[in-house]
Amino acid sequence: MKEIEVFIDTDEIAEFFYNQLVQRGYVPKSEEMDELADIAFDYLLEKCMIDEIFEDED
Repeated sequence: MKEIEVFIDTDEIAEFFYNQLVQRGYVPKSEEMDELADIAFDYLLEKCMIDEIFEDED
């Protein structure tokens, strides 16, 4: 299986979820969107779809 490099931005996930929920008639709070984005990221980690890599900020 070919390996590809993917960058996941939880802010982008939060924005996507927010827009989708608003289209469906929900008006979530900003804090709720951050939590949903974190949950989605954790899901991807748990399913081994992504690996979390920490880069040194020297």
